[in-house]
Amino acid sequence: MRLEGKNVLITGASTGIGQAIAVRFAQEGANVAINYRSGPDQAAATEQMVRGASTNGFRSLLVQADIAREEEVRGMFTKVIDAFGSLDVLVNNAGIQKVAASEDIDLDDFDRVLGVNLRGAFLCSREAIRHFLSTGRKGVILNNSSVHEIIPKPKYLPYSISKGGMENLTKSLALEYAGRGIRVNAVGPGAVVTPINKAWIDSPKARGEVESHIPMGRAAAAEEIASVFAFLASDDASYITGQTIFACGGLTLYPEFRVAWSSGE
Repeated sequence: MRLEGKNVLITGASTGIGQAIAVRFAQEGANVAINYRSGPDQAAATEQMVRGASTNGFRSLLVQADIAREEEVRGMFTKVIDAFGSLDVLVNNAGIQKVAASEDIDLDDFDRVLGVNLRGAFLCSREAIRHFLSTGRKGVILNNSSVHEIIPKPKYLPYSISKGGMENLTKSLALEYAGRGIRVNAVGPGAVVTPINKAWIDSPKARGEVESHIPMGRAAAAEEIASVFAFLASDDASYITGQTIFACGGLTLYPEFRVAWSSGE
């Protein structure tokens, strides 16, 4: 119950890691606003899951918005704050990716990925910070980044750029507002069993290839990533800001060096 009574907004929370975060935060006692852009039936199903995981007195809210659009972000924050009275934690989880060789990237696709993954995170962070400062409340902003904020990802250039930018967004906001009671951190997942990774999850051969690069030998469950977000949102992480915690099974440890091929031994 580390988050008891906290009011939380999670973007892109109807599926995948966002859904797992919403469920975990409800289990920890938080009131949860579930943002989604499309798929109202899936969002409603997620809210039912969250309600089932909640404690007495829990409140939830479904709020539709495209976070790449400034006016929709403003409207979303108005609805959440009107419903809950205040906001304590923002989780910038929404993210998309599109595969293409870099020479074939369509500009609209490039702009859309950056618009959701990075511009959207900035717009939501700005609104949250404005609320924290205007009310004098301490606040927490958490960004769902990726190992690809530091590991290049060929054929996913816009995605990699967005996550690299998110690293600097996290650090810059953390430094700017550290003295005003606002903590900003990120989580960098590696390979996770979620719908966005369905292509390799459903293929034993492809999944084996993915997991062969992970030192721990397996992909993560979304719930394992959600637990890191719960820690960072809580007072257990009260002295942590400006950091990315990589929950990646060791992917950021240069796994090809498990064999000492470079030393001649």
